[in-house]
Amino acid sequence: MPDTKHFIVRTPLFPLYSEVRLLVQILDGISKDAVWGMIKALFDQAGTPQSNVDWSQPNEWIEQRLQGANRELAKKIWADSAGTVNPRHIYGSYLFINTFALLVPDAQGIYKRSLDGAAFLDDKAPVLRKLDEEEGLPQLLSILAAHSPAKRGDLLDEWSEFLLENSNYGTVSTFKDTLRRRLLNLVERGYVAREGNTYTITDKGIRYAAPVGPEEVQRPHLAVLGAIKNYNDAQTKELRERLEKMNPYRFEMLIKDLLEAMDYEDVVVTKQSGDKGVDVVASFQFGITQIKEVVQVKRHKGNITRPVLDQLRGALPYHGAIRGTIITTGGFAQGCKDAALFPGAAPITLIDGDKVIELLLKHGVAVKKKPQTLIEIDESYFASDDPETQIQEEQ
Repeated sequence: MPDTKHFIVRTPLFPLYSEVRLLVQILDGISKDAVWGMIKALFDQAGTPQSNVDWSQPNEWIEQRLQGANRELAKKIWADSAGTVNPRHIYGSYLFINTFALLVPDAQGIYKRSLDGAAFLDDKAPVLRKLDEEEGLPQLLSILAAHSPAKRGDLLDEWSEFLLENSNYGTVSTFKDTLRRRLLNLVERGYVAREGNTYTITDKGIRYAAPVGPEEVQRPHLAVLGAIKNYNDAQTKELRERLEKMNPYRFEMLIKDLLEAMDYEDVVVTKQSGDKGVDVVASFQFGITQIKEVVQVKRHKGNITRPVLDQLRGALPYHGAIRGTIITTGGFAQGCKDAALFPGAAPITLIDGDKVIELLLKHGVAVKKKPQTLIEIDESYFASDDPETQIQEEQ
């Protein structure tokens, strides 16, 4: 019996929908062969690792590198998108548009907007949902809901498992790239919030992660995801409050545990005197070089100012260290931030309260992660017909 499994997450170089919308409008009425010809002409000039090509300035390279119809089409894309769509990087959108037939070539090979293409431009929910499900976005939101806030690495194992089961992807590099691109798409659309390298599912994302179907099916799924997010948010808030109330020396010991979880070695809390001077000394293996680092720990709500940084920087030679870190439950004044990476001076890393919480959650210090399993019906199993069963029923 042939394998009839329907694979999803099919678009490599998965694009932002804002770019797709612009290209559906710009390429409507353009020959599909002309679009492919331009993409191919640019790909052939991609360069090598030894001789990179700078594609960041289309106003310059379009004239220098393209001729004739390819040049005119690239100029049209750049101009009609108001300088937001770089013609060099439209291949992902091109694949997406063709895969889901948002533009369809007519008998002469000219792109014409399809009904789905028009619905996509109008933000019609049924079409958007269909596309998103084909690309695994609701499933990714469900994974994020159980880990939020999270970095990409925290999601990679479950996302990889999902891809192995439901797609043709099978390498770590493709797992990582498909995850990164889809998170960016979800951030742009407000389903996920991003701060630095940390991703948090929004209330809008929680609602969208629920399966499409009867309300009695959606409601329990939505309630579970919402409950997980609310519980994690409450626990994160409680963690922050507890850190702010900790005994200063106990907080220094917490930072010691965190640094050891981050693979620092020979971590020593220097004293029990509170917040002055160097509080923690540690070593870190960087390649074949071991680097000594000194850490000052500040447990309070206010902003750390530059004199604290200058004091730590001045203590580096005494401890034989070449860099330092200030860790606080509060924040940093702008003058402190400016001085942290002052040219010619020893670098000082600044870790504020939000970053402390992020690191504690990532490395499992002062928190315990309790994985939960959701059981869902495999609709594809029941949707696929067994010919032998059909024959028996017909007989």
